[in-house]
Amino acid sequence: MIILGINAYHAEASAALIIDGNLVAAAEEERFVRIKHLAGFPSEAVRYCLESARVSPEKINAISISRNPSSHWPEKAAFALRQGLFSKGIQNRVTLLNKLREIPQTVTRALDAAPKKISAAVHFVEHHRSHIGSSFYASGWDEAAVLSLDGFGDFLSGLWGTGRGNRMQISGDVRFPHSLGILYTAITQYLGFLEWGDEYKVMGLAAYGKPDHYRKQMQMLVQQLSDGQYRLNLNYFQHQQMKVSMTWESGAPSLGILYNPAMEQLLGPRRDPKAPFEERHAHIAAALQERLEEVVLSLLRRLHQRHPVSRLCYAGGVALNCVLNGRIRSETPFKEIFIQPAAHDAGTSLGAALYTAHQHYNEKRVFRMQTAAWGPEPDKETHRRALEKAGLFYRELNDMELCETTAEALAQGKIVGWFQGRMEFGPRALGHRSLLADPRDPKMKDRINERIKRRESFRPFAPSVAAEAVSSYYENAHADRFMLFTFTVRAEQREKIPAVTHVDGTGRVQAVFPDDEPLYYRLIKAFEKKTGVPVILNTSFNEREPIVCRSEEAIACVQRNSVDCLALGPFWVSRGES
Repeated sequence: MIILGINAYHAEASAALIIDGNLVAAAEEERFVRIKHLAGFPSEAVRYCLESARVSPEKINAISISRNPSSHWPEKAAFALRQGLFSKGIQNRVTLLNKLREIPQTVTRALDAAPKKISAAVHFVEHHRSHIGSSFYASGWDEAAVLSLDGFGDFLSGLWGTGRGNRMQISGDVRFPHSLGILYTAITQYLGFLEWGDEYKVMGLAAYGKPDHYRKQMQMLVQQLSDGQYRLNLNYFQHQQMKVSMTWESGAPSLGILYNPAMEQLLGPRRDPKAPFEERHAHIAAALQERLEEVVLSLLRRLHQRHPVSRLCYAGGVALNCVLNGRIRSETPFKEIFIQPAAHDAGTSLGAALYTAHQHYNEKRVFRMQTAAWGPEPDKETHRRALEKAGLFYRELNDMELCETTAEALAQGKIVGWFQGRMEFGPRALGHRSLLADPRDPKMKDRINERIKRRESFRPFAPSVAAEAVSSYYENAHADRFMLFTFTVRAEQREKIPAVTHVDGTGRVQAVFPDDEPLYYRLIKAFEKKTGVPVILNTSFNEREPIVCRSEEAIACVQRNSVDCLALGPFWVSRGES
């Protein structure tokens, strides 16, 4: 059975293709159209998924949408009526409903197919069930507790329960207007980060602050209930009054301000985006991060009491908070945690397709996600043509030569663009579309931030570590493939890898396994042979844009930012070589 999953008309538009229960392709629309977090309909992602799998439109059996307009309709209708029948909110919802109903026709147009060629059944899967499905059904586990937390989707901000075999049983939820995602985004905006998806910046800033300065204020903003639930203090927010709009007219999502003037009375004047950072901003970020961790860890302990299993499958935008994730194993009874790499809204296309396959069609579970590499892979000749068009001198190397040459360049302090295999699905570069550097150089973080990323100096870089060495370098760590957990660097190792050790002594770790990522693992081992360190600094191959997708984009990024070297498939380019 062939099932096309789609996340449409929401940020992180994406598509995923499931064939006989296995994922064969998945990608975010932003990578193709070069607009970060793009919303709207993922036409290019849909086209890629089908073309890469050589699936013609008439062979699609089902289209699964990660939204269900009929979910929680009484609450949605009551809320909409309170805004007035002719309000902008009502009009937006009617427009969205019509777009969702027209998705089969939109897919037809995207694929340039005749209408009669697409006769697939259409399934609408509630947003948070799609999130949970993306984690549980991709985990390979037969039984686990399941949890989704984010801003909002289908009138919910949280959903939890258990997964067993092909079925998920829901035991609790949190509904509009209460949301941990809204809380974190509101404070992100207050701190002057106004772009969609800027929450991770606040997580990085939090390490520079002390939470006790604003602990009481954060406790006032969100109440933690005895049953694991939570409630926002709505006196400080305005989303519940429909004074906040989300738009994507230009393709890029934008969100209105979520907090009201009372927030500034509580925390002081908001930071202007162009103003310098003050010490109090770091303290506010630290208090926010602490409060999020308190509430979620409490919820997880309560979830385990209800469902006493050792495994947790977790998804939603909040699941990208790697600092919080790093505490789950040590501070709750859950000892195994699975979070798939596109845990944010992009992953709902995958979750909707898997949910439909297993819950609706009762297909046998055969899939286990061990890599994020489900996107496009330009072939060798495409790389060659791009290099020749750019007028660059290049050498063609075999895998061993490529890893040795790259390892030597890294050991010499050079920054390398590494473009190999299929593009990653999700926000993390995991050794396929990465910029790599030497973690031993204490000045490397500032070099990359200033020379390439042109971003805030407080933001850290992450380590890729040979899987067998993770516990040697990090305390209480487990080998996570997708860079979604932060662990404390062992004291005796910190001087060895200062460029990937954050100010609080932590790192967001990617464990690299030889069976899953053979070329990248080989590179790390080559670097270890030269330096004694089985760790490489890894950051996304981009600069204020979506991660590179095509050969030409990688070359342009290297040239625009004076990256020292480029490993583009088997081709090696080094600045100054001719």
